Amino acid sequence: MAAAMELAVLPRQVEAQTNNLNNTGFPSYIRVAIRESNPWGEPDTRGAIIYVKTVNFDQYCRDVIPNEWFPTWRPAALEAGAIAVKMFGWYHHLHPVTVSGFTFDVDNTVNFQLYRAQSNQDTTDQAYYQTRKLAYVNPNLVITELPYRAGYQNSPNWQYRNAQKMSQWGSQYLAELGRTPYEILNFYYSGKVLTTIPKVGGL
Repeated sequence: MAAAMELAVLPRQVEAQTNNLNNTGFPSYIRVAIRESNPWGEPDTRGAIIYVKTVNFDQYCRDVIPNEWFPTWRPAALEAGAIAVKMFGWYHHLHPVTVSGFTFDVDNTVNFQLYRAQSNQDTTDQAYYQTRKLAYVNPNLVITELPYRAGYQNSPNWQYRNAQKMSQWGSQYLAELGRTPYEILNFYYSGKVLTTIPKVGGL
C-alpha cells in the first residue's frame, strides 16, 4: 500500500519540477500532425496522418484562435480564448504522443485544436498579442491543459464550469456582460492563477 502511494505521488512531483512555469521555457515551435481531410475538405479527426509539420508556436496559436473563437466576438472573449489556446498548445508541447509511427504534440483537428495554416485574423491576432506574456496555471505554476467546448449560445454554460472546461459561447456571453478575460477564465477554471511568463513579452 505504501509503495502504491509513493508511485501515485511521484509523477506529480516530477511534473511539478519539469513543467513548472519558471523551469520550462516558452515554446518556440510545436509539432502538428496533418491528417487527411474528409470529403467536405475539413481535417478529419479519424483521417490518416499524412505528415508532421513543425510550426512556429506564436503562428500556431494565431492560426488556431479564429478557428475556435469567432473573430467578431468581444475582445474579452477572444483574449480569454487566446490564453486557453496557448496553454492547451503549451501543455501538449510538453506531452507529445506517437501514433502510427508519427511523434507529434497536436494534430490539426478538433482532436486537439482546429489549426488552419495562415488563417489568422486581425482581431484574434490582437487578442493574442495582448495576452502573449500571460499564463493561466496552477498555483504551484505547473503548466496545465485548459480544455474547452462550444457549449450553447446566450448562456454561461454552468455545466462546463463544474467540469473545469471553458464554454466558447459562454465566454462571449460573459464578455457581453462586461466580464474581463481574467474573470471569464476564473469562472470556468477555478483554483488557477493568472501570471506573467518569465522573459516573454508582447509582439
